Amino acid sequence: MIRIGVSICFILFAFSCKTLDVRTKPKPNIILILVDDQGWSGTSVQMSDAISNSKSKFIETPNLERLASSGMRFSRGYAAAPVCSPSRYSIQFGQSPAKLNMIRVAMSTNHINHKTDFTLPKMIKAADSTYTTAHFGKWGIDADPDFIGYDIDDGNNRNKDGFFVTDKTQWKVKHDEDPKKIFSLTNKATKFIEEQLNSNNPFFLQLSHFAVHTNIMAKRETVNKYENKEKIKYYDDAGFAAMSENLDESLGLILDKLIELRALDNTYIIYTSDNGSIPSIPARPRYKESMNAPLSRGKWDAMEGGIRVPFIVSGPNIRAGSESSVPVIGYDILPTVIDLINPKFKLHSSFEGGSFRDILFSSGEGSVSRPFDGFIFHVPYANRIAINRAHSALIRGRYKLIKFRNNDELLMFDLDQDFHEQNNLSKELKELTSELETSLDNYLKDVKAVKWKKGIGWKKGTIESINSFH
Repeated sequence: MIRIGVSICFILFAFSCKTLDVRTKPKPNIILILVDDQGWSGTSVQMSDAISNSKSKFIETPNLERLASSGMRFSRGYAAAPVCSPSRYSIQFGQSPAKLNMIRVAMSTNHINHKTDFTLPKMIKAADSTYTTAHFGKWGIDADPDFIGYDIDDGNNRNKDGFFVTDKTQWKVKHDEDPKKIFSLTNKATKFIEEQLNSNNPFFLQLSHFAVHTNIMAKRETVNKYENKEKIKYYDDAGFAAMSENLDESLGLILDKLIELRALDNTYIIYTSDNGSIPSIPARPRYKESMNAPLSRGKWDAMEGGIRVPFIVSGPNIRAGSESSVPVIGYDILPTVIDLINPKFKLHSSFEGGSFRDILFSSGEGSVSRPFDGFIFHVPYANRIAINRAHSALIRGRYKLIKFRNNDELLMFDLDQDFHEQNNLSKELKELTSELETSLDNYLKDVKAVKWKKGIGWKKGTIESINSFH
């Protein structure tokens, strides 16, 4: 009897300890680091194990290497648009830019309901009201961060709030000890992190950098380092590389602060970019090889160089140094963050993204469930710096369809075999091409996306006054 009683007591004690552990387990903190115009191959992290030149051999980003070595790289991570504001809207509202009808910078957004309850910070609060949310840095949305739900922010910041661009200075290096406000923004972020941890508050922080958008700003000593380094490619630029490394220093400061405060093991860090890099320095319509090589073209286009971006996630239960080839996109971030905070919380059906939480916890294998099968990219206007033709694209699995709006020309690529987008398979895969074209056009009709017309640039007037929809 005594032995049985002792055993029962031990079992009850062990069970109570286990229960106590579950109850007292701290809630995870989440940090989203959003970079401006950083290309897929614009860091020293090799984004795909199978593609040796999916990293820069000139630019050095040792802290991003630290992050990747402790987490998961998504070799097919996408921004929701090839330009900044639509991509940023997509992250906050969890929908594609086509559905939001936010398709370019500096267009009217009167048609968007900025008061909606269905935003990233408001959903975080709905999933768990104990979280504190903050945003620092470039915003690019036509409503202040606090208006869409952030508890703490530093304002509705545009490019001009982080740097000033003129034709004379955009491509010439400006030396600065706080280039693009990299370090002052980082100070805000680390101060917020420390305050929340000292108060035992779980938090979500989005740090949105102004770098590495042109114009070129960097510390003088870092520029000097790259000026003395041998170039690998013709487009390797000392100033741009220096700015990229200075940006990487910010990540290192955040990682070190989390280590100092013993919070790194309970913090998820998502690192990505709002779109691909500019194709060349200086920007020009024709260039022999993009800065996004081996991907084609770059910012402004829905080719891979404009939309495939660095996408790295680290945190608890994520296999260190792993890679996933599962395609993920910017509007997956909202449902994933909610899933990490409260897996039992059910999101409204209006969200188009899917959670990739299970991918993170399964060594990169599996799939993401979304209402629509595939990714839509909608660029219904001509941009003289880029392709200069209105176009839309659909990515579904390994295949990608691009449709030009001026003459309905179709391009079809097998991204598993041809991530360079050089071999058009539309004639060989006629049935699949037709299927994807129908799916693309039906989606645009279903969401009443804005429709290209000759002469429309979507920078003047509201979408209602222009009155051109699919």
